[in-house]
Amino acid sequence: MSALSNHRFLKMNGLGNEITVLDLRGSPHVVSPAEARAIAADPRSHFDQLMVLHDPVSPGTDAFMRIYNTDGSESGACGNGTRCVAWAMLADPQMSRPAYEGLTLETKAGLLPVTRVSDTVFTVDMGPPRLAWNEIPLRDLEPDTRAIRVETRIPDHPELQNPSAVSMGNPHAIFWVENAQVYDLAAVGSRFEHDPVFPERANISFAQVVSPGHVILRVWERGAGATLACGSAACATVVAGARKGLTNRKATISLPGGDLVIEWREGDDHVLMTGETQLEHEGFFSPALFAGAA
Repeated sequence: MSALSNHRFLKMNGLGNEITVLDLRGSPHVVSPAEARAIAADPRSHFDQLMVLHDPVSPGTDAFMRIYNTDGSESGACGNGTRCVAWAMLADPQMSRPAYEGLTLETKAGLLPVTRVSDTVFTVDMGPPRLAWNEIPLRDLEPDTRAIRVETRIPDHPELQNPSAVSMGNPHAIFWVENAQVYDLAAVGSRFEHDPVFPERANISFAQVVSPGHVILRVWERGAGATLACGSAACATVVAGARKGLTNRKATISLPGGDLVIEWREGDDHVLMTGETQLEHEGFFSPALFAGAA
């Protein structure tokens, strides 16, 4: 029997980005790719990202997080999921420490301090962006990642310019377009996610600049597909936009699921993301769910 059988989970969302939170603190179990895919396949616990809490690794942190995509692959960052974890740890009666208004979470990409703004709004410090070609990473040496070389001709779609590339703990490519709605995410997003230019695949965004303080964004998430919201993509978009002179260092990013406020702070180069969270329901995994996931 899987160690996850009958284990409690929270089903949440961050601006419509489906998040499942699983608390494994105190347990040595590490979710396997097959177990993650099984959880994603169940309508009760389906997710865009699965956020799994483990005991802290670094001194001064509150938990270590593993982040899984629907295909069972792991991700280094998920801003919307991190806000949901913060709500769970600060507000859920079975997990919370009510005296705390903030916490520090750790992923394989680094530390993520989180502060509570209101009952359901949290700010995540996503840390500094990584801008060098080999940090993102890209296959080829690119002296200027504000516009990287990639084959952009897509049949039956408006011509695309070379995208910007940024890592926020996971790789992002941002295409600057006049109308973000005209692109078929399933066709175009998947095509670029798997382009050989991105050896670890990439999150693909289509960014429409309304004004320097407002961008409309649609995102194809690596390992998850079309999504209503992607916090790390919103962060990458503001960084890339500011570097190109298209946006301010602080802007509202409008995703299909709602708005995020992103600030690329000048003082320390950190990117701050502020947005809503929502609890949908809690449940317990059926042992039968993992019958084929051994």
